[in-house]
Amino acid sequence: MKKVVILALIGLSIASCTPTQQGAGIGAASGAVIGGAVTGNVRGAAVGAAVGGVSGALIGSVAEQPGQCYYRDRYGRRYIDTCPR
Repeated sequence: MKKVVILALIGLSIASCTPTQQGAGIGAASGAVIGGAVTGNVRGAAVGAAVGGVSGALIGSVAEQPGQCYYRDRYGRRYIDTCPR
């Protein structure tokens, strides 16, 4: 029962966030779990959380801009432009 209450509180706290904040939170949590599982230590979890948080925030920021898509050019640089119809 405690796990259900904790998960409900986490879900409610994320529900009021912007898409950028939601993406950062979900990315950081996922990155921490994956980083900790792969490396087996806290340092790996911290690095995974940092990388996941930044990646999630970038993806979430695109969600705040309707009609905009996230692309990469041939040099690997990221940019946002109008989505094709």
